[in-house]
Amino acid sequence: MSDVKALVLHEADGKVTARVERVPESALPPGEVTVAVEYSTLNYKDGLILNGLGRLVRKYPHVPGVDFAGMVEASDSPDCKRGDKVILTGWRVGEAQWGGYAEKARVKAGQLVKLPNGLTTKRAMAIGTAGFTAMLAVMALEEHGLTPDKGEVLVTGAAGGVGSVATAILAKLGYAVAAATGRPEQHDYLRGLGAKVFVDRAELAKPVTRPLDSERWAGAIDAVGSTTLATVLTQLKYGGSVAACGLAGGNDLPASVVPFLLRGVNLLGIDSVMCPVDRRRTAWTRLARDLPMDKLDALTEVVPLGAVLELGKKILKGGIRGRVVVEVGA
Repeated sequence: MSDVKALVLHEADGKVTARVERVPESALPPGEVTVAVEYSTLNYKDGLILNGLGRLVRKYPHVPGVDFAGMVEASDSPDCKRGDKVILTGWRVGEAQWGGYAEKARVKAGQLVKLPNGLTTKRAMAIGTAGFTAMLAVMALEEHGLTPDKGEVLVTGAAGGVGSVATAILAKLGYAVAAATGRPEQHDYLRGLGAKVFVDRAELAKPVTRPLDSERWAGAIDAVGSTTLATVLTQLKYGGSVAACGLAGGNDLPASVVPFLLRGVNLLGIDSVMCPVDRRRTAWTRLARDLPMDKLDALTEVVPLGAVLELGKKILKGGIRGRVVVEVGA
């Protein structure tokens, strides 16, 4: 077996360091399918793992990268055959087992989704976990009655990965999108994705002082959590829903039950990691159909494997706009 290029994390005396090196293919974890990785991406969770935070990785050395897309090189499963183009997101790959920041990955066949028509592996990683999560959030809101005629839909953390893709999808589907961001210099970028209204992040981050505020949002996608999510709950219209899919602002929820009791609002939890396979396929099919590819390309930056070290620090500080695609072989 040959060696493969990989970004490898090492831990010594409680400190995690990373470097690009060659590792033997025999070191890859056991699995039914070996994938020649073409592209990976950078998500918030990748930033945590790259910086040794959150105790997400328990065993070192470790190859991170929670997403990847590429071509099946070898398979012991009838569900995947050599030459198939496939996507992997979640399943704790990149944290509990070696992930996509390497030229090859070995995983279970049931963790892979075949690349839908209309997508390339590069665009699939421009979507990645962030965009996949955004689509799951849109689907959940639709299933709880959201339609474009109901009113404005709020997207928090709108300039980030989840928020950018969510804004583009919602706008394509005909929704009036209100984008919340703390970076006013990103308004033109968000307007290009389809946002119509802008909300200062600070307005939503203030501690909640009353259980109900004026009804404003027909629905919301929240990647921030904490006081921002609590505030959004007080501002939902009667019967409205918020899809909660992130905790960039904290994992607490200083909220009241009053919005649930007096306005019948819904708090929808979005999990992309262990999402069932059938729902994954539906979401990826929807992404290929409902996400404008020109807008996806406009919000995407392509970087070589070694660049994720610095970008992993930047994403934790909210300094990344849109999506980052990692060209693993570069």
